[in-house]
Amino acid sequence: MDFLSENVYIDAGFQHLCESVFLRLCQIVGTSVQVAIRREMVDIKEMVDRRVADNDDTIEMESGSRREGFRLEGSDYDYMYWWNNHRVIFDMSQSEHYYTEDKTLILSDSSESPPGFTLLELLTPRTKREVQSACVPMNDRLYISSSQYRQQTQSHLFPGSIGHGPCESGEVRGIEYDFAHCFACDFWPLSASWIDRCHSWPDREVVNEIVRNGCHFVPIGHPLGLHEREEWRMSFSLAEHKLVHSMNRCQFLTYGLLKIFLKEVIDKQSEETNKLLCSYHMKTVIFWVIQQNAVPLWCPQNLLAGFWVCFKLLLKWVHEGICPNFFIPENNLFLSKVNGSAQRTLFLELHGLYEKGLVCLLQSPSIKSYITNVLYNPRLSICTNEDRIISECDHDKELFHEIYRNISYCPKNLDHCIKYLHTIELMIGEPLTQYQVLMLQISTADILQSTAFTLHNMYTNTGLNKQMYIADRMSCHMLKLAAKFWCISDMMYIAMFYCKTFRYREALCITEMINVKLAQSGLMYRGHVDPERYTEAVGGQSWSTKMRQAVAHEIKLNTHTCYIKELTLEQQSAKQNNRGVTFIPLFVVLHFVEFLCYRHIDTALAQTALEELQVLVHHDQGLYVPVHHRDISWEILGICQQMTGNLQAALYSYQQSLKQYPFNKIQNATQMRIQD
Repeated sequence: MDFLSENVYIDAGFQHLCESVFLRLCQIVGTSVQVAIRREMVDIKEMVDRRVADNDDTIEMESGSRREGFRLEGSDYDYMYWWNNHRVIFDMSQSEHYYTEDKTLILSDSSESPPGFTLLELLTPRTKREVQSACVPMNDRLYISSSQYRQQTQSHLFPGSIGHGPCESGEVRGIEYDFAHCFACDFWPLSASWIDRCHSWPDREVVNEIVRNGCHFVPIGHPLGLHEREEWRMSFSLAEHKLVHSMNRCQFLTYGLLKIFLKEVIDKQSEETNKLLCSYHMKTVIFWVIQQNAVPLWCPQNLLAGFWVCFKLLLKWVHEGICPNFFIPENNLFLSKVNGSAQRTLFLELHGLYEKGLVCLLQSPSIKSYITNVLYNPRLSICTNEDRIISECDHDKELFHEIYRNISYCPKNLDHCIKYLHTIELMIGEPLTQYQVLMLQISTADILQSTAFTLHNMYTNTGLNKQMYIADRMSCHMLKLAAKFWCISDMMYIAMFYCKTFRYREALCITEMINVKLAQSGLMYRGHVDPERYTEAVGGQSWSTKMRQAVAHEIKLNTHTCYIKELTLEQQSAKQNNRGVTFIPLFVVLHFVEFLCYRHIDTALAQTALEELQVLVHHDQGLYVPVHHRDISWEILGICQQMTGNLQAALYSYQQSLKQYPFNKIQNATQMRIQD
């Protein structure tokens, strides 16, 4: 009887331990609501972009852990880019699906390549300069060299970028990024035998969607292949994030625990082995474990059992030196890295952790205290209700940040603006989640702002008074309508428009209203907020009310249109350097517009606005002027100082602008101003 009681006690204790770790992972990884917000915001943004894209546009897709819904410390930004008018096919019969007058076709030839790799033969002579420059003749055919293509497509968007595998990699504000320029394929490769194994996971609907979406080819060859410098690797990034999205909550958190365990425990074992395994191996492990039904029940009370099954499979793979790619098992992901003495050392380290059992998780600083709490308090009652983990303020902060991060549309002209608006109009009738509906509303506001300024710029100086009057009324109406959808910052576009059209007093009325709203104690600016005051001010209100009353962000200017004529040089510089958006701190724009307006009304107040701007730029500690937006902030201060005739101060400000991180790519404009 005692023996039975002990077993029941151990079971209950293990369940409490699992629940405690589950709770901690919800805090680190995010609640199911937070993860859903992150995923759905990116999904709806890319859906809009794809439908609006012209045939010769570049398509952007976020990939990696952030696309999967993670926001772990140190998570990098992964993006894939491809030309919309280039497509890879697996056999010539598939060319029938394309109108070859406007599509460049590329044939995959994997006859001499290891599993998961291929050569790409250019079939259509009309192509991009970067592709043409990367072509090499082989066997009387023209193939695209992956190594040369990487060199041709290096964007050097940010300083210090380097080649890393198939990507251009670098760091901005301590956050790493990977940009991969690739080719898209609308077909599923026959060599990816994964479909035949999908009996219980994922369900047939997910499988069909993955197959419909095809795959990509990234520019990296197999290190042991015959044509390493010419070969391309098949990428299943799109399929992978569909699979991650189809995981249940416990499976996703187990995946998160594996990533944390890799970073905080495995990678800390020794210098020799800390780069051998990566998060892609962790993803591969959990994919195989889920599909093979190795864990009978994925639930919070069984979370650590699922983790342990994954860890044992990883240990087995390291011992054998074989990590089978989930889609093409013949492709051994360990082949060129986990071998020899490094493999033996890694196995001994992992086996040492395995012998300790789940106690090895105590080596994880993120998890440790939540395990010891249960060990010291075995009868501790743990609530796994995620609704209690996150406050209303934190939920709103997540939602508004993800919306802001994904609102970056850059229509190039009026026709493009109309195309965006028409696309969004059609999407509103589709089945969408509440977060996606909100995202579309705010996307509409963003496009309306670009449309308003684009329309006005078209009719400026045409001499057609009636058309100018109609365009002006329409622009004003669009800007006022946009301000009802999003946050306090959107009122600033109305002020900029009034300033641009010489209605200085009307502009100052708007800036005064903005100042009143920004002075509120419950303001949420760039995620900075006092939770108690925010909840007291707008708690329980609708999202629309919260945004209009208590939320503010930086100002985004589409570089294809003019908002403030004094910034024309800066926007042209950004555009020339492939920046679609110029980011300016809201408080900087506010003082800038006040200065521009008061110059025509009251020179003393203009000087006051300039002094306030100067104090802000010189002394802000990153709250109102983020470090990565200091380039444009110093620039605007210099412009104002130059306009007042204080050339010495202006020169200093421009020099300071050049010393900042060149996030907005305005250095050309700054140097021109210094020369002037």
